[in-house]
Parts: sequence; structure tokens; C-alpha cells
Amino acid sequence: MTKRLFVLKLSGSLFSSSQFEDVVRAILSSLKLEQDLSLILVAGGGATARKYIKAGLELGLDQTTLDEIGIESSRLNASLLIEALYPLASRKVAEDLSQLIEQYEKILVTVDQRIVVCGGLHPGQSTNAVAALISEKTKAELLINATDVDGVYNKDPARFSDAVKLSSVTPSKLSEILGTESVQAGTYDLMDPIALKLITRSRIPTKIVKCESSSLSSVIHGENEGTTIVFEPR
Repeated sequence: MTKRLFVLKLSGSLFSSSQFEDVVRAILSSLKLEQDLSLILVAGGGATARKYIKAGLELGLDQTTLDEIGIESSRLNASLLIEALYPLASRKVAEDLSQLIEQYEKILVTVDQRIVVCGGLHPGQSTNAVAALISEKTKAELLINATDVDGVYNKDPARFSDAVKLSSVTPSKLSEILGTESVQAGTYDLMDPIALKLITRSRIPTKIVKCESSSLSSVIHGENEGTTIVFEPR
């Protein structure tokens, strides 16, 4: 059977929330229904990463070292995810793109494994950018960016009560909405410039949804959920 591939970036906040077990169950249930589907999961660093990055900042560490601390935190979350999803998940956290592709190629010919998991890969790259890079490399059918919000709004919904959620958005409009997104270690949120550039250059099919079980189930099953990135004609 030919396996379809979705790349799913999971917000780091998931790993310290009550939603974790529900999301794990939703992923397992979705794969049971979608027998031809494989997943590459990218775990964010979340509160653990921010805690250690804050301590590092107080010690005066450089940004590359802080990025490396964030990467290790995301890999800790990835390890937890693997244990929760085993035996469907490949047992080792992929630490670079070569390892990840090698694991992905193995699950393509393995009956009982359909998930590969990683955290961050390289300093200077958010886990959003990692997910976009993986989607580009594997020619994934869909990139799902599961975040703290249920889609892209025309302005910050946390600050403006009249913010409107967009069902679709072009990369240029999304860039405008995001403004000057911080690229400091531990500050990546909805999307960062590197991730958006990767998505744009390869026109990667992308959905931005809330990191919760019901939303993830819906988008995996092809239902209309969150915000879809659409591309201008070439």
C-alpha cells in the first residue's frame, strides 16, 4: 500500500497541558481510520525550553547556545511523544535531516510503524521551520502547524476583541499580519520568517490549526479546519 504523508508540528505548550493524552489518542485513532497515512511529528520546546533559555540568558549565553538548549528541550518532548505513540512510532528521536529521512524510508516498508518523531534540528531554525523543511524534502501531502490559536486572524485576537479568523491567507498577507516576528531563541510562535519562506518557495500545502484533539482529528480527516495558506498564481 502506498502511504500518504502528513507533517505535523505540535506546539510545545501541548506537553505541559491537559490536552496531551487527548491529542495522543486522536493521533492513534486517526491513523487507525486512515490506513494509508504516515506522520512525521515535530515537537516544539514549549515551557521547558523557555525555562532553560531564560536561565541561560541570565548567565549571558550566546544565542546559538540558547538555540541548542531549546533543541534539547524539544527532543525531550519528542521522546515523551514516542513513548506515548509506541509501537506505531519509530523508537529513536531523529536528530538531523539525514536520520529523519532514513527513519521515514524505513516506515514506508514497515507494517507496524507509521510515525517518525523529531524536535529541533539546527540552531537558528524554529521547529516551525524544521517542519517546513521536512515537508519540502519529503514532498509531504500536507503540513499541519498546530499552535496555541485556532487559525490566523487579521490581528492579534489576544489584544483585539474584533479580530476575525481567516479561512485562508496568502504568504504575503500572513507576513504582513505577523509583522517583524522575533527570531530570538524561545520566542517563535505562530510562524517565523524562515518557515514562511520555505512554505512559499515550494508551495507546501499548509494548514494552521489549534493544537487540540478535535481540531487535529478534523484536519487529518480532510475536514475544513483552521486557516489554509493559499498561493498567488505564478
